[in-house]
Amino acid sequence: MSLAPKSQILKLPEMVAYQEGAVVSRQITKAEAGNVTLFAFDEGQELSEHTAPYDALLHLLEGEAEVRISGQPHDLQAGEAIILPANAPHAVRARAKFKMLLTMIRA
Repeated sequence: MSLAPKSQILKLPEMVAYQEGAVVSRQITKAEAGNVTLFAFDEGQELSEHTAPYDALLHLLEGEAEVRISGQPHDLQAGEAIILPANAPHAVRARAKFKMLLTMIRA
């Protein structure tokens, strides 16, 4: 999978497409300090609970999602964002189709 071109305007929602019954991802950029990935979730799809060793910023571009962090649910709408703290168990579920940008910062 190729990374996004540098120094060009990116129309993020157009860079990843919904796929029926699936979660689709596309890495935008990757560096030692972190990476940025787009996701498209079909309605009802989810990423099961897991942890990551770094903080991450989850930014909803379209749709609606439920994000659980350490068991606490957070309902997000398009345009909203939430920080996923390092080592905190979290899960993501599509209440409706949604697209998100995930920025992981390694520090």
